[in-house]
Amino acid sequence: MIQHIVTAIGGIASFGIISILLFFAVFSGALVWALRLKKPFLNTMGALPLQDNESTAAEKGESHHD
Repeated sequence: MIQHIVTAIGGIASFGIISILLFFAVFSGALVWALRLKKPFLNTMGALPLQDNESTAAEKGESHHD
């Protein structure tokens, strides 16, 4: 039944082509963006999970009142 419905829809092949082109465009864009990232930025972002909350707050000039 589903095969009959799908074959009865006219122009459905264009949706497959459009979806592949859209996927390729998004994938290519993400790849170009990732390759253009600067090394110091990547090192800073990579070190963020390892930093102390207190040291980052002190660097920003924030203080915690207990």
